[in-house]
Amino acid sequence: MSTNHLLEINQYGQSIWMDNLTRDIIQSGELKDMVENQGISGITSNPAIFEKAIAGNVIYDADIEAGIRAGLPTYKIYESLVFADIRNACDILRPVYEASDRLDGYVSIEVPPTIAHDTEATIAEARRYFQEIGRENLMIKIPGTEPGLPAVEQVIADGINVNITLLFSVESYVNTAWAYIQGLEKRLAEGKDISKIASVASFFLSRIDSNIDAKIDAKLKKGVDDIAVEAKLKAVKGKVAIANAKIAYQEYKKIIRSERWQDLAAKGAKVQRLLWASTSTKDPDYRDVMYIEELIGRDTVNTVPPATIKACADHCNVSESLETDVDKAYTLIENLKDPDINIDLDTVMDELLVEGIDKFIQPFQSLMNSLEDKIKVLSPV
Repeated sequence: MSTNHLLEINQYGQSIWMDNLTRDIIQSGELKDMVENQGISGITSNPAIFEKAIAGNVIYDADIEAGIRAGLPTYKIYESLVFADIRNACDILRPVYEASDRLDGYVSIEVPPTIAHDTEATIAEARRYFQEIGRENLMIKIPGTEPGLPAVEQVIADGINVNITLLFSVESYVNTAWAYIQGLEKRLAEGKDISKIASVASFFLSRIDSNIDAKIDAKLKKGVDDIAVEAKLKAVKGKVAIANAKIAYQEYKKIIRSERWQDLAAKGAKVQRLLWASTSTKDPDYRDVMYIEELIGRDTVNTVPPATIKACADHCNVSESLETDVDKAYTLIENLKDPDINIDLDTVMDELLVEGIDKFIQPFQSLMNSLEDKIKVLSPV
């Protein structure tokens, strides 16, 4: 048998989660096999994933019909489908959760993307999801928007596991890390246990390169007279996301050395791990596993879509790469300010956050529409 390189990655302190969930892989036993034999130790989901899973899939029809008979509105039928899948996935991953002392074995579900800018609604939905799904190894995904961070702090203080998603800038990651710490401090001040709470900070990758590469390609298309300038522009392509992630990890190391974190750790707090998300390459010219190979390091997670999981299992080159060429990463990010390149990274990150929320709202609304259509078809005349 050929080597499964995913299993090698775990030796360097990084966990591999899968960015996908469907009822098919639960019922067929495929998910159980991936967890038990192929190195998958967690699951992430989002509205786009559930749209693909549910729309046009007859496996959900019986439950949709049950919801119709119960007189449930479309949104509640949606929740009944998704919550059932999440519970079953949590149960499959429960042995990992217990064996890893609550480090891994989590399944993430996102609060509705339509409330990404509403702090109180996010807190209320996170509490409701956690209670109704009723699994200790559930993580609630909350977007790392400005209104999202106070929600993260409160939900952590409530004792709920949180996956902060849609992080693009290093600054947004740092703010997220302190929101987690503040939530733990608040819970501790209330005399409550902080040792059973977990969190990850989902730092996005390929979307950054796609955005910046498009800007560079537009500059090159206009024509560059100077060969040196052309070389500068080309040197940046496909490199920013990984450099940005390496810098974020350096900030993580500073945070866990801080006195505030050390005080919490002494009381049993679990470190909030950086999670690399959006890890399938969008440009066919790039190596298909580069967002895995180049970011392997301790106390991190990489959440990977199925096709990239297969590719990595087959041909990932595994080494402790996260802390290599860190100086070059800082230099590359600084070089974006060069007048010949002139890319404002802060503007790019702001664009990506707005787009990211929209990319979850659109499939969420599309799923609601397709569910309504299916309800009409399945409803008794």
